[in-house]
Amino acid sequence: MTPDTSPGPKEIVEEFLRIVMIPDPVGARAFTSPELRIRFTGGRPMRDPSETSAFNAGRYRWVKKRFEQTDLVAGATDEEATVYNIGTLYGEWLDGTPFEGNRYVDRYVVKQGKIVKMDVWNDSAEWMLVRAGLAVF
Repeated sequence: MTPDTSPGPKEIVEEFLRIVMIPDPVGARAFTSPELRIRFTGGRPMRDPSETSAFNAGRYRWVKKRFEQTDLVAGATDEEATVYNIGTLYGEWLDGTPFEGNRYVDRYVVKQGKIVKMDVWNDSAEWMLVRAGLAVF
């Protein structure tokens, strides 16, 4: 990317994810609209990257995303684009047990260069049920 080139929706999403997973929710806000609507795992409504970071802090000692692919949905325009980011989570549970290979899918709507909608799905709840002996893998 050259200095006179604006990042596209895929680059906006990937940079947002890189920063929010530091975690740096304040820095991540630079990529979001004030109208941001987040639907986090389990359908939890949120409005700010700091809420996702706080939720993750209550579930993981630390967590990062390993991107497998970032897809721009057909029909994207400069005005509005839908982007999917797919990969796996890795990190440590609160008790220090490491994990990796936890699948996730994130869906973003980017309008005029800012993220306005974020939907997050992953396998963490299922993995937590297995760890608690309430489900089998």
